Amino acid sequence: MSAQQGLREVEHEITVLAPATAVHRLIAEVENWPRIFPPTVHAEQVERSGAEERIRIWATANGEPKHWTSRRTLHPDALRIDFRQEVSAPPVASMGGSWIIEPVDDSTARVRLLHDYRAVDDDPEQLAWIDRAVDRNSTAELAALKANVELVTGSEGLLLSFEDTVQIGGSAKDVYDFLNEAQLWSERLPHVASVRLGEPAPGLQTLEMDTRTKDGSTHTTVSVRVCFPHQKIVYKQTVLPALMTLHTGYWLLEENADGVAVTSQHTVAINTANIAAVLGPDADLARARSFVRDALSGNSRATLGHAKEFAESRR
Repeated sequence: MSAQQGLREVEHEITVLAPATAVHRLIAEVENWPRIFPPTVHAEQVERSGAEERIRIWATANGEPKHWTSRRTLHPDALRIDFRQEVSAPPVASMGGSWIIEPVDDSTARVRLLHDYRAVDDDPEQLAWIDRAVDRNSTAELAALKANVELVTGSEGLLLSFEDTVQIGGSAKDVYDFLNEAQLWSERLPHVASVRLGEPAPGLQTLEMDTRTKDGSTHTTVSVRVCFPHQKIVYKQTVLPALMTLHTGYWLLEENADGVAVTSQHTVAINTANIAAVLGPDADLARARSFVRDALSGNSRATLGHAKEFAESRR
């Protein structure tokens, strides 16, 4: 296969019922990505100089967790963002492209997502794998971008964020070990019935967990977790409970004079289509928000309580 034959160029597009400037802002601010793009687990800015920036992204591709570093050039006046992977994950040898947001009218925008890429050794089977991943992710990203931008402008009540913090008189390492070693949670946490943990790459985990509810039933969730030793674990659920269409969160460890402050944070979008089935025909959005917050916060506080016992017993 020649070098030119090995290069693939593709384009996907969608129309969004929101102003072009609002769409551009959501894409430009990478901290929004886990909330608006299904494959993205975590994204962060590494450095910024003028219109140029480096970002690090953790996402799933064809169901497999991957991570890479990209360089972006922001063109806010042109509503365009160019990107190029600095360090790609095999089987990708190189990848880049552009986000182009075009105003249709004052309240509608056309979003075009361009990609160019090459497989390692220009391998045709690997190129086909990338084709599938790019097509699946691009289609999902644009559909989610449309849904979430329109959600933000139409019904903010579906989204909620909250956190719980516990002071622990122990070391950040011991607390981190407790949170990181999720394969032991069924032994350490009463609300966890069973757990299956995989680590396809150091610091990148897949966590499938059966959680007990107050009525004794269990539900299964699947998460991808990005682990930063002794500091932070960021996660995104890819298989969710019925009342949610989105669940992202993190465990944050901040050392202080008395030990370590540990925060559990959640961001959730309520699945209104399932409120009646889960909570009864008379339940409304307010009750669903309260139910979800109580359930997640209760589990987080329980986990933090056991982490506190674990770490303080090792002082």
